[in-house]
Amino acid sequence: MSDAEDEVLDEEQEGEEPVEEANEDVEGGEEGEEKEDEEGEEEEPEKEEPPPHVPLTEEMIREGLSLLCKTGNGLAHAFVKLEVKDKELTDISILETFIHLRYVDLSQNSLRELSPLGSLTHLLSLCVDQNQLVSVSGLGELPYLQRASLAQNHIQNLQGIAHPRLESLILIGNELRTLESLDCSKMKSLQTLELRSNKLQSTAGLYLPSLRELYLAQNNIKTLEGLEHLVNLTSLHLRENQLESLDGFSANMRALQYLNLRGNLISRLQEVEKLKVLPMLRALVLRENPCEEEDGYRLETLVALPHLERLDKDFFEEEERTEAAETQRSRMEDGVAET
Repeated sequence: MSDAEDEVLDEEQEGEEPVEEANEDVEGGEEGEEKEDEEGEEEEPEKEEPPPHVPLTEEMIREGLSLLCKTGNGLAHAFVKLEVKDKELTDISILETFIHLRYVDLSQNSLRELSPLGSLTHLLSLCVDQNQLVSVSGLGELPYLQRASLAQNHIQNLQGIAHPRLESLILIGNELRTLESLDCSKMKSLQTLELRSNKLQSTAGLYLPSLRELYLAQNNIKTLEGLEHLVNLTSLHLRENQLESLDGFSANMRALQYLNLRGNLISRLQEVEKLKVLPMLRALVLRENPCEEEDGYRLETLVALPHLERLDKDFFEEEERTEAAETQRSRMEDGVAET
C-alpha cells in the first residue's frame, strides 16, 4: 500500500468516427440520412508476442564469470560465479555444460524457463529476479542449493521447488494464490520464506518445521491455517492483509517472538487474547487496525499479554506494567467475589 494514491483516471475515449454511408443519394421528401446499423466485427485482443530470441553467448559468459576456485576433485580450477543481468535473455541452454558454477545471477532478463540450470549440481545460490517465469517446474532438484531468489516474476505455483539444503527462498511479487503445491517434505532446511506481494488468501500448506522467518505481507490472507507446524518460527510478518480475527495461532508456535499484524481489519481488541498461546511473544505490531482506536489500547494489550515487551514502535514503561498488573489483579479479585 503506497503512501500516496495516484488520482489520475484512465479515461478511454470511444472516439467513434462517423460511418460513411454506402449510398449518399437521398430520395426526395426524406429528412434524415440513412444510417448503417452494421456493427464492425469485434477485434480480437492482441496476443502478447513472445520476446525475440536472445541466447546467452560465450562472450557474455566470459564477461560475467568471476571467482576462480578449485573444482570438486581439487585437481583443477574453474570460475564458479556468473552474473549476466539486464540482457533480455530468453535462452540459457549454453549453461548446461558449465557444471562447476556455484553462484548464478540472471536477474532482469526475459527468461521463461530454467531447465538448463538443472545440470548445475554444485549450485549454491541462484538469483533470477525480474524475469518472465510462470513456474520453476523444469529446474529439478539441486542438492546443494542454499539460496534462491525468484522475485518479481509471474510464478503461479510452487511445483518444482524441491531442494533439500535450501535455507532461503524469496518469491516476492509473484502471482501465488495458494501454498499447497510446495513439496515441504523436500524443504526441511528452509529457514527464511519471503512471500510478500502475492495473491495468497490462506497460510495453509506450510509444513516447515525448520522455518524461522516468514514474510506474508501485502497479500489477501483472510484465514490463518497450518501454523501449528511452524514450531521454530521466530518472526511472522502479516502486514496489510485481510484478517478480521486472530484464530489460527497455536501453542506449538513456542518460538515466535515477533508478530506484525499492521494494517489488517481487526476491530475488537479482545482478539489479542488469542495470542496468549504464544509463550515467547515479545513484540507485537497492531497499528492501523480498527482496534487501535479502542480506549485503553496499550493497557488492555499488556493485560492480555503480560510478557510483551513492545507494542508497535514503543516499549512498555515500568509504570504501564504496574498499572496492567494492578488491573489484572483487581479483575481477578472481582471475579472471585462474584463467584
